[in-house]
Amino acid sequence: MLRLTVIFHLLSLLLIVLSAEQQFPLSTDDGSREPITPLRFELRHYHGVGPDAQVLFHDAHDHSDQSLASETFNNPPYVLQTRRIKSSRPSSIDGYLLARSRSSQGEGNEAFKWEEDDIDGPDTESRETLLELAKMTNNAYLEPGESGWYDLGGKWNVSYPFGWEEDQDGFRGHIFATPDNSTVVLSIKGTSASFIGGGGPTSKRDKFNDNLLFSCCCARIDWSWTTVCDCYRGGWKCDQACLEKALIDDSLFYPLGMNLYNNVTYMYPDSNIWVIGHSLGGTLASLMGVTFGAPAVAFESPGERLAASRLHVLLPPSLQHVTHVYHTADPIAMGTCNGVLSSCALGGYALETRCHLGKSIIYDTVSNLSWAVDIRTHTISTIIEKLLGEPWAVSEEEGKEVPEFVTEDDCVVCRCFPLHYLEHVRLTVDPYPGVL
Repeated sequence: MLRLTVIFHLLSLLLIVLSAEQQFPLSTDDGSREPITPLRFELRHYHGVGPDAQVLFHDAHDHSDQSLASETFNNPPYVLQTRRIKSSRPSSIDGYLLARSRSSQGEGNEAFKWEEDDIDGPDTESRETLLELAKMTNNAYLEPGESGWYDLGGKWNVSYPFGWEEDQDGFRGHIFATPDNSTVVLSIKGTSASFIGGGGPTSKRDKFNDNLLFSCCCARIDWSWTTVCDCYRGGWKCDQACLEKALIDDSLFYPLGMNLYNNVTYMYPDSNIWVIGHSLGGTLASLMGVTFGAPAVAFESPGERLAASRLHVLLPPSLQHVTHVYHTADPIAMGTCNGVLSSCALGGYALETRCHLGKSIIYDTVSNLSWAVDIRTHTISTIIEKLLGEPWAVSEEEGKEVPEFVTEDDCVVCRCFPLHYLEHVRLTVDPYPGVL
């Protein structure tokens, strides 16, 4: 019986390879874009974090030999196009953590070494690929079968989603994998905010992380606000060292995200891992991508460059594996949802950042579609149904499927809120120009 099982797996893998070679040639010599190969994903796990900051996993369904063959060849769910991209990974995780610690003490990180490699990443120039990733990102907010879940042809045999109970208030999401486990996609849920149609058991911790990561100083909009940390020092001054200590608490989402990523790599040691997310989940996806060199796609996330600088996330030589997708009518991604009378502030959110890492695909919906700037356009369904769900005429006129990439180099945040190291700790190298 064991011998027959081994033979079945070998035949299955052979059929996958032969099918890919017939449909997608492996080389080109005419200078055209490198051939892209589709990947098919299936839902494997839910992930969640409990009140004790423990990362929890739950299998989506049992993968017997029969179900593997059926889902692989009869019901291919999430089909994505790939392309080769450059990625820079830490040469040593222990060395990376040491370098971050040295950076936080003002010793710089010039000596840290990165390992550069060409890996398979999502083809972010393909509208269909971004659309599929956006749907997978949307599903991080939901359980299969729940209203709003995008079913792309797969039939999930779902057991009880451990980590999604009402008393679990940490961040959540799903893990998708190709049938041969060559590529795994970690999808992270964003903020569940009641004032833009969300809510739920994670909303309180989501809001706390939003206000800590994306405000200039502990979410102090004015004297009437209750701050999320005690780093304000009066006179529009903020203690930088205090902020950095507040951000490294083990129960906050960035340290939890690192723990989650390490758990996924333990579960899939030989897999190529991508990270995706929307809003707060997109920021975490970007930070995981920068930290571990994983291809990352973030939809409508607030600017994360300020948070990265305060976390002393080391910047690799290249950030082309990190992609942001948003539109100009979204005040959160554009960094304009701030001020005492803004929609965000009225909802209790201090979202004051706007600078993104990596490359950005920005849909100018204000100029081209006459959209009004409105916080209600921040939902992932807006990206799916109104932007990626149909061709973008402006790009098609240029022979492209999506707007051209831009980098947000000339970007400044928190200009009116200077930061001070009250303990006389100063960085010798500033790897984040534009962050004051």
